[in-house]
Formats: sequence, structure tokens, C-alpha cells
Amino acid sequence: MRHEEGLKVSDTAIPRRRIGRSELETGVLALGSWHTYDRMDFRDAATMIREAVDAGIDLFDVGVYGFPGMPPVFTDIIFSALVRAAGLRREDYLLSSKLWLEGYPEHGLRAQMENALFRVGAEHADLVVLGDVRDEGMNLHRLVLDMAELCAAGLVRAWGVNNWSAANVQTLINAAAGEGVAGPAIAQLKYSVSRRSIPDGGPFARIFEQGVGLQSSDVLEGGVLLGKGVARQVGRDPGGIRQKIAASAPELARVAADLGATPAQVCVAFTLTHPANVTTLFGATSLDQLRDNLAAVDLVERVGAAELRALVEPLWADRDVVDPEGP
Repeated sequence: MRHEEGLKVSDTAIPRRRIGRSELETGVLALGSWHTYDRMDFRDAATMIREAVDAGIDLFDVGVYGFPGMPPVFTDIIFSALVRAAGLRREDYLLSSKLWLEGYPEHGLRAQMENALFRVGAEHADLVVLGDVRDEGMNLHRLVLDMAELCAAGLVRAWGVNNWSAANVQTLINAAAGEGVAGPAIAQLKYSVSRRSIPDGGPFARIFEQGVGLQSSDVLEGGVLLGKGVARQVGRDPGGIRQKIAASAPELARVAADLGATPAQVCVAFTLTHPANVTTLFGATSLDQLRDNLAAVDLVERVGAAELRALVEPLWADRDVVDPEGP
């Protein structure tokens, strides 16, 4: 497939890191797809995915965020066509999917997993991320065993969690160790120049010390950090600080300008400085956005992790507001 002309991509090869204690490795940047591919021209999306893989991005999060009463979501189905149009083989990329725990354990995970794979046109997911825990009485030991069954069936290669508390992740680790099966390999957490308290806190430091990796998500606060305002469909707002984050956008823009970078590059680069960060998940709806984020790798190399973290320290909005233990 011919690549379109445009901005130059990063000069730095994207580093690769191991996903927890699993056998999988991935680039430090990953592409997400919540209402992404269903908002793009199909040819543009296929070109972007091809260029992402060529640049070292090989992990694609195609979890479906659909809820009762909302319009149906087709981004995962579109993705199955995009990889074919981009000329990708299944071994060229890692598929990351979501499993939702609403209705569990009455409704088992296998049927949900098989349906997700059917929609995306794949026989297995390389990584599965479990959604939020809304029932504090959930049997997490049973959940570990159910995930082990999915792995043994060849449907899943590794799994992790999305925005769980450190205590619940520790319960999963302990249960897996006791059963002699694989535990969570990764924790997907909100992490940005504004939301730092949980990934940078003591409770998750202990989780990371046990081999669980970090996947940074919501790194641009749904575009709010780029000055796009708060009237947007974005994720939850722990601590009720989104207005404060929006107010910090001009200062972020100033820091970026002083570094000869864009605000998005600063945001992505910041997450790459976390020692436990395996990969940073972002959405892109154009080649320019993809290439802009790729340049964040060079920014870390040019400025240095310590200096970069010091420069964005004043933007930390959830300090002493959000419990570092997590939800």
C-alpha cells in the first residue's frame, strides 16, 4: 500500500517492552479505537494503521464501548476490514480486547470473548483488559480461574485490568500465585500530566514491583489538555477536576512551545518517563496526529525524563485529591 506524503515520522526507533511477565512484547506506543475508525475515511484509516505498524506500533486496542440505549458501535468490525486493506498479517500486530464484568458471573466470560473475536475477525486476543469492578463482592478468585480457562483454550494470551484499585489487583496476583496460573500482566490506568496520583502513588508502586506493567490511557484527557474544552464525550472524571485540567491547557501549551514541541507530544512523552510504563495508549484520527505522537519518543530522548517531569510538575491536578489506592 502506498504511503501518503506528509510530516516526517520519528527518527528514533520505538522501544519495545515486555507486557508484564507474559511472553509478549510491544512498542511503547499503542493505538486505541473508541469511536475512532468509525469517524475516519476508510482509506485514511488503513493508511494510518499501516504506517503505525511500520513505525513500530503493533498493539491495537479494539475494545467496544457500547451501552444499552446508545447507538450500536462498529469500530471493531471496521478494524477487521482495515487490517486487510492495510495488508497486515495477523502476526504483524497484537490485538487488545475488552471484557466487561457487568452481569458476571451469572453471564460467563467465554461467550462474550467469542463474540468479541467473531466481530473483529480473529481467533484469539493477544491481550484482554477487564473492565471496571462495580460489584465489590465479586469473587476475584473465580475470575482468575475463568481467565486461566480462556488462556488454556487459546482465546487469550495475556490479560490485565482497567482502572482497578491496587488492593483488588493484589487479590488477583495472590489468587493466581496460589493456583499456579498467570495473573494480570498489565494495569491500564489514567495517566497524564494532570492525573498522576494513582500510577505515581505507593500502592501501585508495590503492584509494579511484582511484575505488573502499566498501560497509560487518557493521556490527553479526551483532548481537554489540548484546549478543546470540556463539552466532549470523554471518560470519567475522578476527583471532579476536569475544569481545572481545562484551565491548565494554556500553561501546557507554553511548556510545549519552550521545548519546540506540541502539547500532545509533551503529554505522550511524560507517560513514557514512568519506569513501569509498558505502552501508552492513544487515539489518532489522522496521519498528522499519529506522526505527532510518534515524535514524543524523540522528545524524551532530547529533553530527558527527569527534566520533562520537572517541567510539567505544576500541571499535576489530582495531587492530594484522588486516593492513590485507586477506585
